[in-house]
Amino acid sequence: MTGISLWQAVARGRRDRPALDGSVKADLVIIGGGFSGLSSALHAATKGLSAVVLEAEAVAWGASGRNAGFVVPNFAKMDPDDIVARLGAERGERLVDFAATSGDLVFELIRRHAVACAADRSGWVQPAHTEAAFAKVRARAAQWAKRGRPVEVLDARQVEALTGARGYAGGWIDRSGGVLNPVAYARGLAEAAEVAGARVFERSRVTAIHRDAGGYRLATAKGEVRAAKVFVATNAYGGPLFPQLARSYFPLRVFQIATRPLPMAARLRLLPGNQCVSDTRRNLFTFRFDADNRLISGGMHVFGPGAAGRVPKAIHRRLAEKLDLPDIPPIEYAWSGMAAVAPDFLPHLVDLGPGMIAGFACNGRGIAMTTAMGAVVADWAAGADPDALPIPCAKPEAIPFHGVARHAPNALLPWSMLRDRLDEAGPR
Repeated sequence: MTGISLWQAVARGRRDRPALDGSVKADLVIIGGGFSGLSSALHAATKGLSAVVLEAEAVAWGASGRNAGFVVPNFAKMDPDDIVARLGAERGERLVDFAATSGDLVFELIRRHAVACAADRSGWVQPAHTEAAFAKVRARAAQWAKRGRPVEVLDARQVEALTGARGYAGGWIDRSGGVLNPVAYARGLAEAAEVAGARVFERSRVTAIHRDAGGYRLATAKGEVRAAKVFVATNAYGGPLFPQLARSYFPLRVFQIATRPLPMAARLRLLPGNQCVSDTRRNLFTFRFDADNRLISGGMHVFGPGAAGRVPKAIHRRLAEKLDLPDIPPIEYAWSGMAAVAPDFLPHLVDLGPGMIAGFACNGRGIAMTTAMGAVVADWAAGADPDALPIPCAKPEAIPFHGVARHAPNALLPWSMLRDRLDEAGPR
């Protein structure tokens, strides 16, 4: 096993970018070189704005390079009708449409800019682990179908035929989703942004931000950027610069593994259409293949020492059990990354003052939604009214007792696992 992600190991086209050295000016400066930051730079430059990206490490160093490469154009927990009920018809449908078309944007950018990232718009499947869960996903699929999305309800036999996994009550598929290599995709976004006129600096950690008459002045070790507007695109990797942001979400460490390539007989049985899968369990079960037939899955961890060694082994055992793979190949890569989860499980733009916003908490839907968020941020940078944007924008709101509450997702995982077992032991 290695500590780097599979994607960093296999993605080609790594190009070192310079660190910021000296003073530059821009219409928009972006802190963070992940999907949202690079998409913002690309879309802003396309609008004729000067855009600068300041990345503390390298492009896709954070969560953008540490996920499973799922393109999922919908919400992690809430369904469209729930969002409309919460936000109202106009604002709710704007946010729903934003999510629904986010996968469309990802694959269109890949096509338009010829990004070589092993992209496959094969669809995303959500199997239901119980009959009660199947009833919920039928309702979910109906809500997306009503809005014109390419979705389909699947019975138990169809789920097994599509996934190779047995024992599910049914499920649904969103055919606008799919898979890709996220590091290669991020590098492609960076190159497209640069071609459009944006500047991307690596190893350029922002050490201070000052407000001045023309907007903001951002300092790094060897330079500074003066810009009218600032977009903070660090997600859960913001560090000490923005403590008010850190208190507004739950940081969630997610582990991923990739096995050695599967024998062809097993590969043909599992996901013959190359979809990605995440089911309805509270302790989510996910899997997909990469272009070389490595089996990929992820999971959270319960508190305790040695998580970096213990959790990948648990994920590996679960894959063998759930997919009936007694001779599952060993783990070749194991890695982890931090996600930002909002209490309402919705994406957010956060107002940090005049001309400064942050975007975060896509809650495990990062590739699709952060790409789409970049287009929204470019509209804001070009002068759009924040109230007219499809993503809610508000001042940061601290989670009560955040110092303790931030550990809730991990602390509650054993309870979630127990509830999953009780669900599956009950009447189907």
